[in-house]
Amino acid sequence: MSLSYESSGVNYDQLDAFKRACQRAARTTAGLLHDHGYAEPASTRGESAYLMEAADHYLAHVEEGLGTKNLVADAVYAATGKNFYREIALDTVATIVNDLVTCGALPISVAMHAAVGESAWFADAARMQSLVDGWAEGCRQAGAVWGGGETPTLRGIVNAATIVLAGSAVGKISPKAHRITGDVHDGDAMVFLASSGVQTNGLSLCRLIAEKLPQGYQTPLGHGDPRTYGEALLAPSVIYVAFVRECQRRGLRLNYVSHVTGHGWRKLMRLEEPFVYEITNPRPAPALFQFLEQAGPITRREMYATFNQGVGFAAYVDASSAPAVVAAATAAGYDAWIAGRVRRAGTRKAVEIPSLGLTYEGDTLQVR
Repeated sequence: MSLSYESSGVNYDQLDAFKRACQRAARTTAGLLHDHGYAEPASTRGESAYLMEAADHYLAHVEEGLGTKNLVADAVYAATGKNFYREIALDTVATIVNDLVTCGALPISVAMHAAVGESAWFADAARMQSLVDGWAEGCRQAGAVWGGGETPTLRGIVNAATIVLAGSAVGKISPKAHRITGDVHDGDAMVFLASSGVQTNGLSLCRLIAEKLPQGYQTPLGHGDPRTYGEALLAPSVIYVAFVRECQRRGLRLNYVSHVTGHGWRKLMRLEEPFVYEITNPRPAPALFQFLEQAGPITRREMYATFNQGVGFAAYVDASSAPAVVAAATAAGYDAWIAGRVRRAGTRKAVEIPSLGLTYEGDTLQVR
């Protein structure tokens, strides 16, 4: 029997219903911004970052969490003594700031939230220091100050052996013309930026697969990759801030961007306006995803609906500027390519991957 993300205990329909309820209630508080000299721009609720508009700039705010990836690090640490908490910290910063830059905001300050069940978690000096060092490195990569944080001890809520990692960030868009508005057009090109692996989504399903493997996380990955399954899962996420910054520096307009995390390639149609996103040049899935598909087993359709499949960030740009956007990404240190196009098809909204025979209609993504 093939596995799905829901079989690991994650039901996006239930999660997204709660998110939509929160957005409806939160919208009723928007008028309170006026007392602070800000206003809420139209049609920004439901995007990855929350925007506040002033006369000459925008502020942006994001709150995000790592999820369960540190449980993989804990299991590998216990079995091998290899400490991956530097990478875990980078992952957490990445998932925060990568959401922030989707509106064009560059991070100013990042805060850590590290909740434990027992303060003894911090007694492992090597693990603790790796977490600290990785968080600082992530902030440097994002060009942001580490502004503070919170370390609550939540006995009875958090497992004594684990840590819950999350955080928030504040960023700024200045000048206002740098805002990424979602002004996508028929014929726009889609530029993909490569991921480092699963990054921070789908880990509950990855952990379920590990439980089925005789060697667990020590299973050789194969498919031409010398790493073990655990090592591949723990590759630190890519931080995409420098891509957005470089495009701004070069005067390249990004019509829209998507941080490809939960919901896999369905996230490519996050924009509310109806378009068909046709992926005409998908790369072969990296070795880790081939391993997951076979070890699950997981259907090809479920793989692309859950995992990033080697794509961590997508930019939607005027077709004439796509080569220049790829060049900017390359100059900033990213692996990028022109992967497809946007087309208007009436009121239809979908992601199509013709070479794989996969189509995801708009009703498969309900995050607003």
